[in-house]
Amino acid sequence: MSSKNRSFAAGLMGTLDEVAPQPEAPIRMPVGILANRENRMAELASGAVVGRAIEQVDPARCRLWSEHNRDYAALDETRCGDLIESFKAQGRQEVPAIVRRVRGVPDVDFEVICGARRHWTVTWLRAHNYSDFRFLVEVRDLTDEEAFRISDLENRAREDLSDIERARDYLKALGRHYGARQKDMAARLNVSEAWLSRYLDLARLPVDLVAAFNDPHELKIKHVTLLKPLLKPDDRARRVLAEAGIISKQQGEGASLKPQDVIRRLAIAADAPKKSGPPKKSGSADPVVTASGVPILRINGRKGKEVTLTLLPAGGASRSEVETALGAVLDAYWPKPPV
Repeated sequence: MSSKNRSFAAGLMGTLDEVAPQPEAPIRMPVGILANRENRMAELASGAVVGRAIEQVDPARCRLWSEHNRDYAALDETRCGDLIESFKAQGRQEVPAIVRRVRGVPDVDFEVICGARRHWTVTWLRAHNYSDFRFLVEVRDLTDEEAFRISDLENRAREDLSDIERARDYLKALGRHYGARQKDMAARLNVSEAWLSRYLDLARLPVDLVAAFNDPHELKIKHVTLLKPLLKPDDRARRVLAEAGIISKQQGEGASLKPQDVIRRLAIAADAPKKSGPPKKSGSADPVVTASGVPILRINGRKGKEVTLTLLPAGGASRSEVETALGAVLDAYWPKPPV
């Protein structure tokens, strides 16, 4: 820069310094607030956090998503007691439910994807002298498949949803959202194919087989590995389903068998039924059964002069049938002396 230009610049700066008013001291915000805001903006800019709309709405203008797996009609003060007390103590709902906006439907603004118990609780409170309560929701723009995955993530942390309820949800979603492609579904849910397969196998158990259990919700994933082999080939499946029908009837008449007892009976029925009466004196592990195939006892074998029996009281045979079978065993192994 020439000396002439430097002199001009210096004069200009000097003039500015003389006439420009001094700025007032800036108003300082707490460092924590600035830091938090800067961090939040940085997270939003990087995509680590997505800003979403949080609203307080009228629960009466919300409906449950058609694929929601919560039995809303079964909710009551007992099932939602923990939330009722929590909401009262806090004076509000702390954790928002996840919803998506509904358009073109009169009287409905939102569809609840996750948060049926929270919706029920706020509705109940508003009807019981807490009319100022509002339903806290997080509004998201979701496809049905995205809604299913979000719902599934929440369900995995819940202990009050049974294995069979979850399994049935997966089976429905497999066709609705993944074109029956199990591999694609496992990838989207971030689970192994083997893990997903066990749930789908549970959901595919025949209705007549599930009816044999006093409470289907007691069926667990671990039971699938025991039940699935009983349904192949077809002749075994027919015997197993026939026995399941007998057990279901007995359960309805007041009997209450545990799942392991039901599975044991079904496993016995899977083998071809034997004729009523004792087996040959050589002994075998096959059970003695009634004419309808209900197991009574098992001849475990004969060793020397001893015969070992195993009674099967959970088999479902009547006492008279057991007494008849025992009499036949005695006749076979302990003949009556000649008169």
